[in-house]
Amino acid sequence: MTTALIFGSTGAVGSQILATLVSSTTCTSITTISRRAPPTQDSKLQSIVETDSAKWGPLIAALSPVPSVVFNAVGTTIGSAGSVAAQWAIDHDLCVENAKVAKAAGVKTYVYCSSAGTSGVLSPFALTPYAKMKRGVEKHIKEFEFENAIILRPGMILGRENPKNKWLEDIFHGLKKFGQGFQDKWAQDQKIIGRAAVAAVRMVEEGKAPAKFWVLEQRDIVRLGRDEWKE
Repeated sequence: MTTALIFGSTGAVGSQILATLVSSTTCTSITTISRRAPPTQDSKLQSIVETDSAKWGPLIAALSPVPSVVFNAVGTTIGSAGSVAAQWAIDHDLCVENAKVAKAAGVKTYVYCSSAGTSGVLSPFALTPYAKMKRGVEKHIKEFEFENAIILRPGMILGRENPKNKWLEDIFHGLKKFGQGFQDKWAQDQKIIGRAAVAAVRMVEEGKAPAKFWVLEQRDIVRLGRDEWKE
């Protein structure tokens, strides 16, 4: 993993992906594209701040060398966006466009942070606009036929400095009293998710990925990001 590009580096998962890559000895160059500068600073990090997300796609093609892997951890909420349409423009349209441009630019591996509970027909969330956004992005990434594509489907994301929904996250934090395994079925710490994303790319580079289009469910995220994690 010599060169990496991160979208969403100022968010919960994206910031952890960035921190993990900064400490990695196999990643020599990191670029972030975001509306504001990420919290992490490092000599191998180039931060591109562009407040207009519509301009993010063309910036990929302008990078030299072309990143070997792109991580997309972009995401918002309907509350922050203001409407379903505005959220769709970010969580779906922007993510699809960035993946499309990355493929055209020659990116080999694409990693997308999706969400659990959005793909099964029996899921209580499967018919929500949010689920349709995430499923739509996954579908397009698969159709773009990257050499390798990795989809992460975490549950409730824990460990945020500023929780988006504190009372709900407190409930999921409380699940740990029933055992770590019970909590793992529903929620994962942001650090574990970030580490799992990087660990999965390492497996791709070592020829150990189980499939060209690889979906990591919650149990896989916990395994790669905590149980089997190695610095």
